[in-house]
Amino acid sequence: MEDNMDIDEKKKMTLTLENGSTEEVEILLSFKFNDNNKEYVIYTKNEKDENGNVTIYVSGVTRVNDSVSLSTITDDTEWSRIKDLLRELSKNE
Repeated sequence: MEDNMDIDEKKKMTLTLENGSTEEVEILLSFKFNDNNKEYVIYTKNEKDENGNVTIYVSGVTRVNDSVSLSTITDDTEWSRIKDLLRELSKNE
């Protein structure tokens, strides 16, 4: 007997904020650039801006042993590559 997987099942992750509180967010996409071996995650809290668009967040992923932390992307070249990737993905949908 096969298990049926819900196609609409959303991937979630729990963030622990600096003040110790936690927040559950929905993962939209995670990816790695092979040339620099850097990982990223795109996620949302399903908040909407004043125009009704869902706000998304992009963070770098750092793995040390069993610990995973997210970091702000400050490098303009990284941001440019991520934006290019998002543009390509939006064209394909």
